[in-house]
Amino acid sequence: MARIAGVTIPSQKRIIIGLTYIYGIGDIRAKQILKKADVDESIRTKDLTPDQENAIRVIVEKEFRVEGELRREVMGNIKRLKDIGSRRGIRHMKQLPVRGQRTKSNSRTTRGNVRKTAGSGRRVLTKT
Repeated sequence: MARIAGVTIPSQKRIIIGLTYIYGIGDIRAKQILKKADVDESIRTKDLTPDQENAIRVIVEKEFRVEGELRREVMGNIKRLKDIGSRRGIRHMKQLPVRGQRTKSNSRTTRGNVRKTAGSGRRVLTKT
């Protein structure tokens, strides 16, 4: 089991897939890291030599902002938008979609599953 940037990489998966378990590393960045570390993409995590593992670890921790540091930066950016009162910040505060998505028919879970659909228009009279 390899630990990189505080994340345990699954040992049965290919290393290119395992690296994507780290917050801030996707498919393309994982491919770049492995190319720079001179490691084959198809090798399994359990088959890495300690030298290869250390090379990957050094590249990830030195050259990229990942995990906690990246999360703090993202949260800081959102807080800044909220503080200046921008449109995006207000949408974040109200927990609505920020990037222009429609809210009439989608994002029901974000809005609390509010269903304001019209009924049949017929009222049932109750006997008293």
